[in-house]
Amino acid sequence: MSSYPGVILAGGEGTRLGTVDKGLVELGGARLIERVIDRLAPQCATLAISANGDPKRYAEFGYPIIPDGTAHMQGPLAGVLAGLDWAAMKGFEAIVTVATDTPFFPTDLVARLSQVSRPEGFGIAVTEEDGKTRWHPTFGLWPVSLRDDLRVALARHQRRMVQFAESKGAVPILFEGAMPKELFFNVNTAEDLAEAEEMLARV
Repeated sequence: MSSYPGVILAGGEGTRLGTVDKGLVELGGARLIERVIDRLAPQCATLAISANGDPKRYAEFGYPIIPDGTAHMQGPLAGVLAGLDWAAMKGFEAIVTVATDTPFFPTDLVARLSQVSRPEGFGIAVTEEDGKTRWHPTFGLWPVSLRDDLRVALARHQRRMVQFAESKGAVPILFEGAMPKELFFNVNTAEDLAEAEEMLARV
């Protein structure tokens, strides 16, 4: 277990899944967010859930529910900022973020990302697929010291996570496996959910 808190980014509206909370969609008899919590909790000091709207829908899990602090829906970067502000109040130096719709992320995610934790840089997960590097910016270790810069970036309508991360010295951390696509496979559509059910039997 690391000294970092984990923040589950659960802000996706799930428009391609019938406008439902993706975290509450069932996969193999368990909701996606339950699977994410089961993987992340053993790796972190504590957890929080970044989500807008009625917090009661996630209250049963017993973790703080953190809404975006920005006036407009600005995507996962706004969730990262909310997590950083919460962590700052709790005295943490950084947070590890994961997406609620990605149930198969590595069980050593936090350990690997924290290897590059330092004031001038931070880690973002990447995989190599078909000879190309693919960034997974919702899976990163974000220093609390970034929160003022991120607040300014959001005020300037910056929403691209990779662009912001690279501008602040993010270090790409390569995650490998026999099936790299499965590591950060995210569920966006009914077809993805069916594919995830097949993956579940293999992972």
